[in-house]
Amino acid sequence: MQRRCPNLLQSHAYLSKKQDFSESDFHPVIRKGSYYRASDERRITRYFCKKCCLFFSSATFDPRYKQKRRDVNRAIFEYLCSGVSQRRLARNLRINPKTVVRKFRYLAHHSRLKHETWLKEQAASSIESIQFDDLETSEHTKCKPLSVALAVNKKTREILSFQVSKMPAKGHLAKVAIKKYGYRRDERSKGWNQLFKELSPILSVNGLIESDENPHYQKYLRRHLPKIRYETFKGARGAIGGQGELKKLRHDPLFSLNHTCAMLRANLNRLFRRTWCTTKNVQGLVDHLSIYVMFHNQELVLSGAGKGGS
Repeated sequence: MQRRCPNLLQSHAYLSKKQDFSESDFHPVIRKGSYYRASDERRITRYFCKKCCLFFSSATFDPRYKQKRRDVNRAIFEYLCSGVSQRRLARNLRINPKTVVRKFRYLAHHSRLKHETWLKEQAASSIESIQFDDLETSEHTKCKPLSVALAVNKKTREILSFQVSKMPAKGHLAKVAIKKYGYRRDERSKGWNQLFKELSPILSVNGLIESDENPHYQKYLRRHLPKIRYETFKGARGAIGGQGELKKLRHDPLFSLNHTCAMLRANLNRLFRRTWCTTKNVQGLVDHLSIYVMFHNQELVLSGAGKGGS
């Protein structure tokens, strides 16, 4: 593999405007020794640019560049998707809680990029059947509920897309929420719009979308998928084992979706039905879900570990 000078790649904007690169556009680079990286016990090759007089290494272009504890990345990735809180994770791995927060944000960003690439690959194969619905959680308190619009592949149970939206409290908490926190806008329509917009390139022309009988879905679905087949099913009573997500039915028509939602409840500590680990801001929930989506699609579904729970 031919190395390129990072000074040229990052600072010389004219290259990005050119369609055809020639060898003269790049600076001459030679190997110049190596160094030992203690974090993962590897020897890294060092390079030198003759024109810029700049030293760099093969690690310069790595997304984990300048990370001192890259050895715990995999463990944090698995713990975050296994019902462990960030504080307990830091205690178990004997690392600073601030390190866990930095790794959490890095993993979320990396997972989003990987998922975007994966979705582009799915567009070529065209998915035949999708199920979607909303999963409800809260932000800091139950007086500030959040809605997670979730779409899964019916056949493989892979998570295709999700959107987190704010919504007002309902039921007996509605008056309490308004009195304590004021009026809260319902932003679920924006989430549904964005969800169907992301699903439109990957769904087959003769594909099928299934959901429950929520009367608001169809309006936003037809805006982006006007000719797609759409079927709804009546909601059912939740089973105790699935904490409300799995249904007391001999044959659940939305099983792929409900089973995935039950796995979310079981594997993300902030989504437990009874927990003191609550979401403090919307971005934290989005980041955690982004990490879990990659773990679910690459580790659980592909390996078959998610067939009977996790």
